[in-house]
Amino acid sequence: MLTFGQQVCCAAFAVLVPFSSALAQSTSAAASSLTQEKVWRFDRTGMIGGHKTEILGSPAVIDSPYGKAVEFHGNGDAIIVPEHPLAGATAFTWDVIFRPDADGAEAQRFFHIAEQDPTGKDTDNRLLFEIRIVDGQWCLDSFAGNRGANLTLLNCKALHPLGQWYRVTAVWDGKVMKNYVGDELQGEGPLVMGPEGPGRSSIGMRLNRVYPFKGAVLISRTVPRALPPDQFLKMPPVLNPGK
Repeated sequence: MLTFGQQVCCAAFAVLVPFSSALAQSTSAAASSLTQEKVWRFDRTGMIGGHKTEILGSPAVIDSPYGKAVEFHGNGDAIIVPEHPLAGATAFTWDVIFRPDADGAEAQRFFHIAEQDPTGKDTDNRLLFEIRIVDGQWCLDSFAGNRGANLTLLNCKALHPLGQWYRVTAVWDGKVMKNYVGDELQGEGPLVMGPEGPGRSSIGMRLNRVYPFKGAVLISRTVPRALPPDQFLKMPPVLNPGK
């Protein structure tokens, strides 16, 4: 028969083991969320990345050479996803496959990710993919910043034809941010900032409903670590030639 002291020890151990297991699972889940990539496939409008969306205007599902994509008409169309896919990240790689069209505005924001404050208001702590149209071609504009630290990468000497599909990538290793069109470096600069908190994302224009985008978006992938160019998202195989 166990003594009273042995019974107390066994009871404490019985409580401690499930608590320790739950704590380990919680810690493991948190660590996993900061190592997993998130792929958002734009083959519908009402659900992106497992999240029910808010739809502004009339973004449309279209057939692209790579399967279904979402087209934005440059007049206020947008999809709002209630997630900041890089919240908590201390480094990141962010790829987007998209098609900028020829008759959009000079300055367009096609992907805006922002932290929200405790009241749910969008803050200036944000990540952006943008384009500028110059002489009938486009150049990539990328922005990242929070709490007073920020960087804009815009190189309009590197121009690209409109109406084609591209993969663009922003990479931040905690000290330097770079941006790419395909595997070609467009710009880089120093950036030391903290991780961003939870928030939401807008595809098709900024969250404050300005600078609408005319074109289409196929895929976004976010990874909470800096990857080399040979590990960037690959263009998918062509499924519908001529689209």
